[in-house]
Amino acid sequence: MTMNTAMMTDTNTVTAMTNDVLTLAQWLSPAYPVGAFAYSHGLEAAIDAGWIGDADALQEWLTDLLEDGSGRNDCILLRAAHAEQAALEDINAIGLAFAAGSERQREALLQGAAFTKTTAAIWGGNAPELIYPVAVGAAASKLGIDPTLTCAMYLQAFVSNLIAAAQRLMPLGQTQGQATLMALTPICQRVAQDTATTTRDDLSSCTVLSDIASMRHETQSPRIFRT
Repeated sequence: MTMNTAMMTDTNTVTAMTNDVLTLAQWLSPAYPVGAFAYSHGLEAAIDAGWIGDADALQEWLTDLLEDGSGRNDCILLRAAHAEQAALEDINAIGLAFAAGSERQREALLQGAAFTKTTAAIWGGNAPELIYPVAVGAAASKLGIDPTLTCAMYLQAFVSNLIAAAQRLMPLGQTQGQATLMALTPICQRVAQDTATTTRDDLSSCTVLSDIASMRHETQSPRIFRT
């Protein structure tokens, strides 16, 4: 291989990787119309109950979600959808079974429906009824986007949205919020990498308090978020 050929190959690789990153950034941006801003994932109930009162407690809560709760499970579901296109219906059903409470299910279903509708309109294909992480995994597979990169950016968008929700629910400034996101970013990367060898059999959750918060939120009044 000549030097010019090697340079062209490297340039093409960088261009492809950049395109994938930009596509994921678009999909997971607050501007992408999935309505993520309307959901707190039970955070509103947890803050109302006094379980989260400051930036440190918020970071601990989100760390648990990433490592032992819905964040990790979403990565496993995303990867399964990425690898097993023919089994999307089964993967989706399992994902729904792991959603604690009706509002958590609605959160996953409505965001997934909005994601698939917009993505199909722009990139082509159909818009199957899939929960959000399964929908993202299936779309990334269709475009050949690396699943680890997809998981890492998905998790960062997930916690970024929850931090934004917390800023509307408790005394948490923009600088504190960004510091919290920066502290969580390495965890997003690690969980994305650690789930590389997982299967659907590895789905589990130890974040019972988050599930309880989500169920409590169903009857909370007043409230500003849908979950």
